[in-house]
Amino acid sequence: MKVIEKIHSLQEGKVVFSFEFFPPKTEDGVDNLFERMDRMVAHNPSFCDITWGAGGSTADLTLDIANKMQNIISVETMMHLTCTNMPVEKIDHALQTIKSNGIQNVLALRGDPPHGQDKFVQVEGGFSCALDLVKHIRSKYGDYFGITVAGYPEAHPDAIGNDGVATPEAYQNDLAYLKRKVDAGADLIVTQLFYDTDIFLKFVNDCRQIGINCPIVPGIMPINNYKGFLRMTGFCKTKIPAEITAALEAIKDNEEAVKAYGVHLGTEMCRKILAHGIKTLHLYTLNMEKSALAILMNLGLIEESKISRSLPWRRPANVFRFKEDVRPIFWSNRPKSYITRTIVWDQFPHGRWGDSRNPSYGALTDHQFMRPRARDKKLQEEWATPLKSIDDIQEKFKSYCLGKLRSSPWSELDSLQPETKIIHEQLGKINLKGFLTINSQPAVNGERSDSPSVGKYKC
Repeated sequence: MKVIEKIHSLQEGKVVFSFEFFPPKTEDGVDNLFERMDRMVAHNPSFCDITWGAGGSTADLTLDIANKMQNIISVETMMHLTCTNMPVEKIDHALQTIKSNGIQNVLALRGDPPHGQDKFVQVEGGFSCALDLVKHIRSKYGDYFGITVAGYPEAHPDAIGNDGVATPEAYQNDLAYLKRKVDAGADLIVTQLFYDTDIFLKFVNDCRQIGINCPIVPGIMPINNYKGFLRMTGFCKTKIPAEITAALEAIKDNEEAVKAYGVHLGTEMCRKILAHGIKTLHLYTLNMEKSALAILMNLGLIEESKISRSLPWRRPANVFRFKEDVRPIFWSNRPKSYITRTIVWDQFPHGRWGDSRNPSYGALTDHQFMRPRARDKKLQEEWATPLKSIDDIQEKFKSYCLGKLRSSPWSELDSLQPETKIIHEQLGKINLKGFLTINSQPAVNGERSDSPSVGKYKC
């Protein structure tokens, strides 16, 4: 689904938020990102986006992460796409890839200069600016994609002078260029980070004055680290109000104090923005979760104790599958792998739930499951041990049922689930008698369907 459609369909007055992530540099970093992303997505953001590395340096990884975000994490995904080092063939490859993966949202950017270069240089056979990219996407792909573009409350960094300020003429030229991007087919604007809320509000008003009427989403970057804050704001040429500089200067050597101040500042900025009638917030997470979630909790937009799903698994975000509302109960223990495992199946009701002659009923093997490497290590430690007798096997299963083993080769979830703990002692005894079990369903009568321990059996 397009993000713009989700925003337009919101109930009046409802506030929505979204998260941005970037591709990590290591395999372990990618594993950790998916675990963190999974926790954050449980709070129901309207979408999440993933950046495109400078000069296309993370192109393949970005495409892979975007696919897994949409089809395994099951969150509406927006992929950044830049013109840097990208001839049109590569751009179309990226767009065709995400389209085939059911992704409908793109953030079209010119991009930063490649590493080691000071200025952007148009690659042969490529585009010179985001406007060209927007025009290409619209002309070749029609209305399939929802296109987002960047807005710069203080003007694009290239238009900001050595004194840290864009001239009125440069600022107006930047606004006029933004309008051309919207007129060419962009339907949403997400802003560059800022720390002076008045500048953002003026920017929104200035956009409206020249006929830019699409939603403008403020980009909020929580301060997590003092040196990182200086580096980022220096790169973006962001104005830092004197009171923020003074507050940080006094605590710059105390990392926890800096984070706490960052949460406080981010919360107050968002409150002021929301008070002016803007009901969308985009949080630049820098792949960290605590500060972003703390801001949302301070605003009353999320509650840690009220993470819930309408179904025991996340509804697919893939545009080709988002209407699915049926799955076997067994698959409730594999919330992230179902879409991956069934990606080539015919869609319901003509596939798995229909004609038994359909190839979707063929043999399926566990090698198709995508488990993070950290999980593989735990499985090796707890299950890949020498077994010399039937008694050893029974003992292993009993240990799992009693919660002594946290991993399971048959489920992606950690440790026992709440309903298993109701009967885990009985299961342990049954396994010692030779009846090995990997699933459990206690007899339940009269319990509500939203019960945190047994409610998932309602489907």
